[in-house]
Amino acid sequence: MTAIWSVDSDAFLENAKKVKNQQPMMAVVKNNAYHYGLEFAVKQFLKAGIDTFSTTSLKEAVRVRELAPNATVFLMNAVYDFDTVRENEIHMTLPSLKYYYEHKNDLHGIHVHLEFENLLHRSGFKTLDEIQEVLQDHQQNSNQDKMIISGLWTHFGYADEFGVPEYDHERAAWLEVLNTLLDEGHHFDLIHAQNSASYYREGQVVLPHHTHARVGIALYGSRPYSSLDEEVIQQSLTVKANVIQVRDVQQGDYCGYSWAFETQNDNTKLAVVDVGYGDGILRTRAQHEALINGKRYPIRALMMSHMFVEVDDNVHAQDQVVLYNEDMRIDEYTFKGVGANSEQLSAMNHDSLIKEYR
Repeated sequence: MTAIWSVDSDAFLENAKKVKNQQPMMAVVKNNAYHYGLEFAVKQFLKAGIDTFSTTSLKEAVRVRELAPNATVFLMNAVYDFDTVRENEIHMTLPSLKYYYEHKNDLHGIHVHLEFENLLHRSGFKTLDEIQEVLQDHQQNSNQDKMIISGLWTHFGYADEFGVPEYDHERAAWLEVLNTLLDEGHHFDLIHAQNSASYYREGQVVLPHHTHARVGIALYGSRPYSSLDEEVIQQSLTVKANVIQVRDVQQGDYCGYSWAFETQNDNTKLAVVDVGYGDGILRTRAQHEALINGKRYPIRALMMSHMFVEVDDNVHAQDQVVLYNEDMRIDEYTFKGVGANSEQLSAMNHDSLIKEYR
């Protein structure tokens, strides 16, 4: 028996349609589409009417181009393999004034999106003045084969934070930059800023003057913040393992490595389950429950390839053990402090888990 990572393909597609909400959307497919599988996710998103994609990896961007020849593919990281970007008609970020002056000739024929740094400080132009400087220099460049300024974008790093003013601040700063540039007569084919949290905070619609919402985690079935109703976003993922055997242990016995769990009662039953941190189960996730035969039971100890779950007489060898499904959602444990939605997904070891699409 081996633990299984399983996706309901129909549920994944229906969730993508629900999230899209007939709005123009750029699907974030970075890190192998949040480990759902790049080929699977791109094909499902195309079925949902999404034909614009973004990633942080040039290799992935090239693969998206192969999967979706007519799509717009945007690379959120600056790279230096300009020929590959050009040959595959990939749009890419323009991340700073320094990068622009160093590589504006290398970027000939490439579609670029000017990036505003905002509060995240990860990448981008620091000020409106810097963006205006690039636009002016580009307009004065008489080279017919120069780069093509096609987009303008930023990232809201605080959209999932409530009770603090940072989202309002970064949103206002961005809109001031955007509106000023539009008022000056500049045109951009693509304008995008909203992540999942911002998109839902704005009522699941695209901000004024924006061409797309750039959505990631919601498309993969997790709510970006806890006050969203579970019905709004549907999880298609199930992670399940198996009871290998049930052990009877007595009061005072230690179970697991290094005194991980001390039993408090005689005749305690511990199910030995064939999944562990080597398969990507976070230690913080193991502080909570597993679902066996429709009932939640406490996980007591986590090892590399196994875990102990305290059970009762209703649990037997070969019973299925669920760590995540539609009733034990990734986002439930995010809001319990296990780790970010993407952190829990990224931890999964797809070399050791059986991966299936139903």
